[in-house]
Amino acid sequence: MALILPVRGYIPKIGENCFIAENATVVGDVTMGNFCSVWFNAVVRGDANTITIGDYTNIQDGAVVHCSYKKAKTTIGKYVSIAHNAIVHGCTLKDYVLIGMGAIVMDHAVIHSDCIIAAGSVVPEKMICEEGYIYAGIPARKIKKSDASSKEMIRDAANKYLKYIRWYS
Repeated sequence: MALILPVRGYIPKIGENCFIAENATVVGDVTMGNFCSVWFNAVVRGDANTITIGDYTNIQDGAVVHCSYKKAKTTIGKYVSIAHNAIVHGCTLKDYVLIGMGAIVMDHAVIHSDCIIAAGSVVPEKMICEEGYIYAGIPARKIKKSDASSKEMIRDAANKYLKYIRWYS
């Protein structure tokens, strides 16, 4: 069974039809929408501040979602995919965002809709990623405008994880 713990009096609120892997951890001031998934060895740690996650979002294997005490909460929109071993910390991800494998998004960064943060990229503190672009590198920089296939990739990633939830239900 997944580790779901209260911290400082906050109990995670998990929406309907969610999947949380048996070795995933969700603690503290976390509100998760419907049809979300938190995969194997992923951690969603709302001990230091609030974490809000929209419907149809997936947090893949080994990813960490955290926040900064009294400084930076984490807000994640709908249809967001946070890939394997990514770190999302004290930032805002709008709807329809793909965070690539091993990418890091730091405090007070804002990733607008229809953005892809490429695998291994680092989005530094307070960076604003414009809607509809692909960002890559260390530090991340705008690479190109998202085209129809990029936007489809973002939606496809979220929809695949909805299918995977059914495999485990």
